Amino acid sequence: MGLFKDFVSQTRKPEGFLGKMMLSGMNSGHAKLADWGFTHLPAITPVKAADLGCGGGRNAGELLKRYPKAHVTAIDYSDLSVEKARDYNRDMIAAGRCTVQQGDVSDLKLSAGAYDLATAFETVYFWPGLDKCFAQVAKVLKPGGYFMICNESDGTDATSLKYEKIIDGMKNHTVEEIEAALRAAGFSEVRSDHHPSKPWITVLARK
Repeated sequence: MGLFKDFVSQTRKPEGFLGKMMLSGMNSGHAKLADWGFTHLPAITPVKAADLGCGGGRNAGELLKRYPKAHVTAIDYSDLSVEKARDYNRDMIAAGRCTVQQGDVSDLKLSAGAYDLATAFETVYFWPGLDKCFAQVAKVLKPGGYFMICNESDGTDATSLKYEKIIDGMKNHTVEEIEAALRAAGFSEVRSDHHPSKPWITVLARK
């Protein structure tokens, strides 16, 4: 259990050799989930978007493709993730369309009221207090801006609950918990979707 626990715990904050191994699989391993999540985004043309908890950087790259006029800021708590995401999006960084930086979602160092869209894929499990972190997201969004959360777990599936017991600091939130925290943070419109055959969830909120 020791090595297995050390490896799966890298999902929280990838570090060292095991973290590099974890990040190598994140972009491809979460692609189907993320692409399903992307289908829930409304028809918008954001100028500035933020991908919070960006991991290996694949989803920031997809935002850049989906919104060719947008600048995307990708943020992660892990320095190793920042390095990987920068490498993945190096061409867009060179073109001036992408910024990747280390950051903490409980204290976002982004301009207030500047973003049209924020996304969070497979990451809110590890955020230190949903109410506080969601309030930070609301702070950086423009009025009418959107925040999309996409999780592999609906907070009740047995597999994810097993990992919750193994990984320190992990919490599988239910849709109801996420929606309540979003409303408490000041989001006025919140809707969710559950995958028909998997425990995947997408929650979309509007400021």
